[in-house]
Amino acid sequence: MKVFTAQQIYNADKATIERQQISSDELMERAATQIFNWMHLRMQGAPVKIHLFCGIGNNGGDGLALARQLWEHGYNIAVYVVKYSEKRSKDFLTNLDRLKDRKIWPVYLDADSELPSIGPDDIIVDAIFGIGLNRTPDDWVSQLIQHLNKTKAFILSVDIPSGLFTDSVPKDSASVIQSNYVLSFQVPKLVFFLPQTGIYVEQWEVLDIGLDTAYLMETETEYELIAKNEVLQFYRPRTKYSHKGTYGHSLIIGGSYGKIGAVTLASKSALKAGSGLVTAYVPECGYQIVQTSVPEVMVLTNGESLIEAIDFEIEPTVIGIGIGMGTEDKTVKALEKFLKVNKMPLVVDADALNILSKNQNLLQFLPKESILTPHPKELERLVGKWKDDFEKLKKVKEFSEKQNVVMVIKGAHTITFFKGRGYINTTGNPGMATAGSGDTLTGIITGLVAQGYPSLHAAILGVYIHGKSADLSIANKGYQALTATDIIESMGSAFIDLFTSPEKEAPVEVETNEN
Repeated sequence: MKVFTAQQIYNADKATIERQQISSDELMERAATQIFNWMHLRMQGAPVKIHLFCGIGNNGGDGLALARQLWEHGYNIAVYVVKYSEKRSKDFLTNLDRLKDRKIWPVYLDADSELPSIGPDDIIVDAIFGIGLNRTPDDWVSQLIQHLNKTKAFILSVDIPSGLFTDSVPKDSASVIQSNYVLSFQVPKLVFFLPQTGIYVEQWEVLDIGLDTAYLMETETEYELIAKNEVLQFYRPRTKYSHKGTYGHSLIIGGSYGKIGAVTLASKSALKAGSGLVTAYVPECGYQIVQTSVPEVMVLTNGESLIEAIDFEIEPTVIGIGIGMGTEDKTVKALEKFLKVNKMPLVVDADALNILSKNQNLLQFLPKESILTPHPKELERLVGKWKDDFEKLKKVKEFSEKQNVVMVIKGAHTITFFKGRGYINTTGNPGMATAGSGDTLTGIITGLVAQGYPSLHAAILGVYIHGKSADLSIANKGYQALTATDIIESMGSAFIDLFTSPEKEAPVEVETNEN
């Protein structure tokens, strides 16, 4: 699913009106009908009080049209018009007149108005601001928003939480509606998936309002949302007459005294992802640990307690490097020497990233389309500090393009960048904020590259399977008890899940699971 900018959504509205030969008011009525249907299906005429707060633009027009439909079906409503400007959109005025024709009289709110009384069991429909907002609301509107947030009533936002911008972080967090649910028209918004803005969206769902299909398909976007249907497009099934050599040889390089577990997790994950062969390259202190923990994995050693040189005679298909490796001088020199001669595809994580960030001249030796998997602090060391999430995305995009690498930015919604595009993952949960979770991801991606997946596809599918495995695990484990080993053990179920009946469009919980 594509993630469109605000301007692209406006263009989609315009294209729909022109190509389908409908009025903007008719398109607004479609949107309101979809919201009403969503609410009516769940409420079935429940006698709860519904408070609709409507701005004076098109988002407010949506709210007024919804209010009329709720009233026509017998719901108990109260309508408020938030007069934050003297301007009124044409379609807002049209729907305001329709309410008046039915003797529904809104309460007009301005800077001198008393804040309305709302019970904790009531429902608030937030239709104050839409995607066009680009400044902090006036003080009195901010006070209204704070009042609504404190009521404990369920808040349903129309298209986007009021006060939230589509292309920047709000300057005043108190001026943004804290939505329990957002019904987003046609497509989700990028801000639903970023740590600094996703906190205002508890859950969201997309409503199809019939925007022009050709426009949506033809328009290129900078971001794409990745779910089951997207990863299925490049999944590679196994063939009957294949053998272990068909599915590649993963070499996992890393480990140091006390940190051999990271290599063990990554090696086992590479196997579970389908790599035909896996070899772990560790210091001698890790030999027995890996051989005992993962008997299917072969082991090469160098150094006693840390890797002092990277030299091997095998011919791997791909190399995952950096997990638990440490940043001792001998290891740094070993990595430097290795990078200057290596031609194999690389999946770079953990201490290898830390070494690269301190020795950025080594970046030139990364094979093209290498995959880098930094967590937030590793990313900061690599690309520099950022003022907000939008600047972070800009820095990552520029770094990915300059170095010709795939960047996997781990978080609640991991985003994979390559050649100017970002791919937003939809699987995963807060239980993944646990030791070793990132090591398992490195192993999964390495195992997929070994099987011949292009770097971008391996990263996207790997991130998806990683998150889905954790999602399947928490059904029995819960968030707190989830471990990296649990994620590995659920990988088989995650692959099987790819071929179950198509998933319904589901709301996505925005939580933090950085690893």
